[in-house]
Amino acid sequence: MDVDLSLASHTTLRVGGPADSWHTAESDDALVAAVTAADSDGRPVLLLGGGSNLLVADEGFRGTVISVETRGVTVVETGRDEVTLTVAAGEVWDDVVSRVVAHGWSGVEALSGIPGRVGATPVQNVGAYGQEVAQVIRSVRVLDRRSGAVSDLASENCSFAYRTSALKQDPQRWVVLSVTMQLRTGDLGTVSYAELADALGTEIGGSADVQAIRGAVLSLRARKGMVLSESDHDTWSAGSFFTNPVVSEATAGALPDGCPRFPASDGVKVSAAWLIGEAGIERGYALPGSRAAISTKHSLALCNRGGATAAEVVDLARDVRAHVHAAFGITLEPEPVLVGLTL
Repeated sequence: MDVDLSLASHTTLRVGGPADSWHTAESDDALVAAVTAADSDGRPVLLLGGGSNLLVADEGFRGTVISVETRGVTVVETGRDEVTLTVAAGEVWDDVVSRVVAHGWSGVEALSGIPGRVGATPVQNVGAYGQEVAQVIRSVRVLDRRSGAVSDLASENCSFAYRTSALKQDPQRWVVLSVTMQLRTGDLGTVSYAELADALGTEIGGSADVQAIRGAVLSLRARKGMVLSESDHDTWSAGSFFTNPVVSEATAGALPDGCPRFPASDGVKVSAAWLIGEAGIERGYALPGSRAAISTKHSLALCNRGGATAAEVVDLARDVRAHVHAAFGITLEPEPVLVGLTL
């Protein structure tokens, strides 16, 4: 079967040039073998899941793309009001969340609607609406490209933090093969985010049915253009392009009172969307003649309005970042993986 080598055809931003070669891995053994062979030959490797957190240069990728298409979910009920799932890296994340919620299990319901594959979730420590995957991950099965060994990294050895992990900090070393999660049974989930609590008519820290939480999250995400749609260019994005910056208490204290603040382990997390808006960047903003623009629904999404290039997306990101730095002295950091590009 012929494969379109253009990364634009395999990423949600729909930009990016061709790869030199392509390999599809449908089992752990095939994935390990493909990565090991490329490493032995000295060929650069780009691991591709759903392409929802990836911005590739217009020149493409000079190496081999390995598309992770592994499948499989193993369920073990522990008999202690808990259930353990081991999920292959190539499974579609939201399909897994849908299945979990349908069974009445809780722990990932607020992570509904996030595009991409399971293998990417521990790397980024995916989070939304008061939940992070780090809260439920017990171990991650990985290939260590340095030693060639396959092993299980316990959660405490993954160095999970806000939108990062040991896997992300050393991306050329680790290949995720599967993720083991421990979930609760009983149909109820905890609501830990103000916007979600308002949508459900409950309080922060209150409980709600996991089906109701999933429905509310999907509705909130859709209104922000964060649920993929072929016909909606606001969803032709990599989701939130910038992470919420974590700053010192002094820096946070110098910001206007209206800036949303959240406690963080190493400082104060502030809202990137608020900073962007207050720096004068409105929704729908674009550079003159550019086909890349800020979403009309959410300030954090940089979108392809149709026919945009990776260079146009990067130019927009640089411009947004420059506005925020000029206004507040804070440098925003990108959330997607940039391949062949820098800000």
